[in-house]
Amino acid sequence: MSDPFDFERPPLRYAVIGNPVAHSKSPLIHAEFARQCGIRLEYTAIQVDPGGFEQAVGNFRAAGGRGLNVTLPFKLDAWRYADRLSGRARRAGAVNTLKFEADGRAFGDNTDGVGLVRDLVDNLGADPAGRRVLVVGAGGAVRGVLAPLLERGPVRLVIANRTAEKARELVAEFERVGALEGSGLDQLQGSAFHLVINATAASLSAEVPALPQEIFAPGALAYDLMYADRPTAFMIWAAAAGAARTADGLGMLVEQAAESFLLWHGVRPETKGMIQALRREAERTQ
Repeated sequence: MSDPFDFERPPLRYAVIGNPVAHSKSPLIHAEFARQCGIRLEYTAIQVDPGGFEQAVGNFRAAGGRGLNVTLPFKLDAWRYADRLSGRARRAGAVNTLKFEADGRAFGDNTDGVGLVRDLVDNLGADPAGRRVLVVGAGGAVRGVLAPLLERGPVRLVIANRTAEKARELVAEFERVGALEGSGLDQLQGSAFHLVINATAASLSAEVPALPQEIFAPGALAYDLMYADRPTAFMIWAAAAGAARTADGLGMLVEQAAESFLLWHGVRPETKGMIQALRREAERTQ
């Protein structure tokens, strides 16, 4: 294996793959992590049309690629592509990080859940332990965060989706990890939660899931897994509907990236300064 600190060698090649991906801050984040850790790194963004995942990954590997972060809509494709899976990727049924090993095999991991929990607990002081938690959506993003959320020990965790059956399918898969419930969005009347996580892609199109106005308990945090330079449509709606605090997924992005970086390079970068710098940059562009 080549030494990542040997600056006479070509830079190590990594990328994020998805669609859309032009907005991704991952290249900036990993460049800063590499600077911190003294690693010579080339990290790019690769946009791929649906159906083109496997070919794009093959092309990247043939060009010397060492690993990939995987974002929407390819996390299930990456899970199928991997030759070996981490325990958390196996539980999630989705992969957001691929590491191409020296023996030619692809190792798949899922760092989304640990990234979310670190952001909630360490950066936002919103530990799910003993709290009522609502997760909105039932796609690949939800699969990645359920087990780590359940392991924190919320007093109640509900998955709500426009199609209730999809939420209940996830309950059947994850009930061995901890107690949880599944419902349709239209079945949430009368319930209030301390933490409401929007895990749908609605914010990409400036839309908001059809949630009741009274969904937020006193002091509640509304958290959008999506991130943008401005508050998302969900964050704006949540603040008007009574959420005490709102946050987007920028902190989660940085924290899951740090976990990917650790997997690839064996060293964990510092994250708080990176999050603060990205927040300041977003404020300057508003």
